[in-house]
Amino acid sequence: MGMRLPTWVWIGAVALACVAGMVNVVGYLGFEHQAVSHLTGTTSLLGAALVERDWRTVTHLCGVVVAFCAGATISGLILQDDTLRLGRRYGVALALEAALLAAAVPAFERVQILGALLAAMACGLQNAMVTTYSGALVRTTHLSGMFTDLGIGLGHLMRGLALPVRRLALSALIIAGFLVGGLLGAWLFGELRYHALLVPAALTGATGIGYAAYRHWRGVPPERST
Repeated sequence: MGMRLPTWVWIGAVALACVAGMVNVVGYLGFEHQAVSHLTGTTSLLGAALVERDWRTVTHLCGVVVAFCAGATISGLILQDDTLRLGRRYGVALALEAALLAAAVPAFERVQILGALLAAMACGLQNAMVTTYSGALVRTTHLSGMFTDLGIGLGHLMRGLALPVRRLALSALIIAGFLVGGLLGAWLFGELRYHALLVPAALTGATGIGYAAYRHWRGVPPERST
């Protein structure tokens, strides 16, 4: 589908990148110092823990990986295919993500790994949802692809080739959203500790409500599950 994505997709992608930035920095600053919005570093740490035979860490890291994948699986069950359509149940996925983030707060406060697992599941659900509706063009819980797109664009510019302006603009906005989320998350964690996760939970829930309201305004009924 290229970059001809509706405006509501752009707004949602940037808002959710901000959510992921907040969630990830809270996970990193928390008692486990564990990133939860992506699995690259987690997988590297898992390899190191296996070599060191640190089975407690291995168990925790495997749990984060499984939780992230479980969230993506749940998204696949809810959305079912990759056709971008206003009637699809994105609001249901967003509401579930908000609930997972809110549930992570008391677990984190009790210094339980369950908090990181719930946060990772929320991020996996979100990333899969955005990947699905954008045709795998957009990711919101990690930035490697976005920075890669910017680098490719810079290379094209140096060669005098035409720039995919819309794609590069979306990449830049998502990077900015994630960074702003990280800044907000770090500040909120200093003020509220793990209750900082209630802010991205509220933002996710508000995004879901906004999507439902927009769909209702456009007169599009919710899609029935099959």
